[in-house]
Amino acid sequence: MNERTDDVARPGQQDAPPAAATPGGPRQDLLPIASPRRTWALLRAELAGHRRLTAAAVAVTLLAGTTGLVAPWVLGGLVDDVRAGAGTDSLLSVVVTLVAAAVAAGVLTGLGAALVARLGETVLARIRARVLDRALHLPSAVLERAGTGDLLSRTGDDVAVVTAAVSAVVPQLVSALFTVALTGAGLFALDWRLGLAGLAAAPVYVLALRWYLPRSGPLYAEQRVATGARTQAMAASLNGASTVLAHRREAEHVARVDERSAEARDVSLTVFRLFTRFGSRLNLAELIGLTAVLVTGFLLVRADAVTVGAVTAATLYFHRLFNPIGFLVMQFDDVQEAGASLARLAGIATMSPPPEPEVPETPADASLELRGVTHAYDDRTVLRDVTLTVAPGERVALVGASGAGKTTLASVIAGVLKPTAGTVRLGGARLDRIGESRLGRHVALLSQELHVFHGTLLDNVRLGRPEADDEAVLAALDAVGALGWARALPDGPATRVGEGAHPLTAAQAGHVALARLALADPPVAVLDEATAEAGSAGARVLEEAAEAATRGRTTLLVAHRLTQAERADRILVLDQGAVVESGTHDELLAAGGRYAALWWSWTGLRSAAPDEPQPYVPAPR
Repeated sequence: MNERTDDVARPGQQDAPPAAATPGGPRQDLLPIASPRRTWALLRAELAGHRRLTAAAVAVTLLAGTTGLVAPWVLGGLVDDVRAGAGTDSLLSVVVTLVAAAVAAGVLTGLGAALVARLGETVLARIRARVLDRALHLPSAVLERAGTGDLLSRTGDDVAVVTAAVSAVVPQLVSALFTVALTGAGLFALDWRLGLAGLAAAPVYVLALRWYLPRSGPLYAEQRVATGARTQAMAASLNGASTVLAHRREAEHVARVDERSAEARDVSLTVFRLFTRFGSRLNLAELIGLTAVLVTGFLLVRADAVTVGAVTAATLYFHRLFNPIGFLVMQFDDVQEAGASLARLAGIATMSPPPEPEVPETPADASLELRGVTHAYDDRTVLRDVTLTVAPGERVALVGASGAGKTTLASVIAGVLKPTAGTVRLGGARLDRIGESRLGRHVALLSQELHVFHGTLLDNVRLGRPEADDEAVLAALDAVGALGWARALPDGPATRVGEGAHPLTAAQAGHVALARLALADPPVAVLDEATAEAGSAGARVLEEAAEAATRGRTTLLVAHRLTQAERADRILVLDQGAVVESGTHDELLAAGGRYAALWWSWTGLRSAAPDEPQPYVPAPR
């Protein structure tokens, strides 16, 4: 389980993908996007796993395209028979052949579309599974650098785009491609010169696309913006109707809606005019191609090189290309969009797992040792030469102002981030030499983003140790003081919770996360403000639960409430990435330094004189 995806993270390191800039914010290392070669390789590999279905889809689609060639060929032969003065004896066989070919083409086209759709959905399902598997096993360091937004966009938006294309576009696309290829082959089979004449339309199609695509993209984007502005103006006026009426602002709001509607209308008309002009260019391509076939056919017939029937068949073949070529051209945007989304999915699906050390090191105990640890994000240094030793079972709290480097230090200790310089050792073993798959057994990280999955409460807690039985899960809930409210649920601990089921409060979600930690039973626990979401009402309860869940473990705690630091064995005060104070709560208060200033500021008290000792005042509960 990774940080930001679940509350108990299994940390590790992996080399970062190429950096990318994010508009209006710091640089991020986005997840990789597969090249066309790697994307096609992934598709071929998945198709190879379904050879029979692939072969059936290809064969049926080819047969459907082939049956579509029968009618023009038969009609061309009929024209030659009529010119030769043949009687009507063969007319019945011609009609039967045409009807049989039409029925066969319809049945095979439908069957081929169904097979292609089934193949596409099957392959997409396997790719989705691979993406999910890789995403769930991504080291937390990678997600930290990339941000969860990129991953969610791929597993949500990109999957939706490819799914829509597979169901609505791909079957027709495959059929159109086969139809174009087979019909072109039919043209050349009649006469190579007729085939070349048909190719006269190709440059016009290409020029039409090159003219349309650069102009359509910005206009479609502008149309979406204008439509959104119109919707927003209408929604704002309707939602605040009572206020608008009270202040007599009806005319102003109606005028604003009219203005936004006019803008959306004008942009839509511009888009329609552009599309109409694009359509006229496609019609011009069809005209040029058809004219070239007819003129070439006329010259060949006059030279007795081909028959009138052959030219008739060639003309019908070319006319048969209008719909599939038009579909391919019109769907070019959708195909490009689906291809881009598929490349983004393939980028994750083809990621290599983090490398494991050749000779993994095994921690001797639960001690932590940091030597000269420095970490920087791009050019901004957030940790500076931190040296620290934590004894087994010791509870250490990190405090400091926002941006002091507390979360970064916690992430480095947990193995979520790889330090820019310095070393981190767990029980004498370097973290980067323990191995991603083994580090999770020794270190668990709880972030403040506590997630409850849809499922039973028992299964939610069991995420900490999937093989645990119900008795162990109940013991973990009891250890953190959650068994009472768990048994009070409608179906007890077997109650389904999470989205769409029984809702849990923030404090209860925190209990679930801490119960997972207790069940996982790692020697080292890192809590990064894991009780922050509970608010004041549940903070005291969760603090006690956190203390129970981490009792006996080496614990590093990023404290958002100083009562957590007060209970720690040792407190580290960070400022601008460096440890500036270290000691117990009483020692640091007596020293009168930064921690004392934080404490008195937080409790609302301050010393009357710098050298006057302060009386002990417990923190507000």
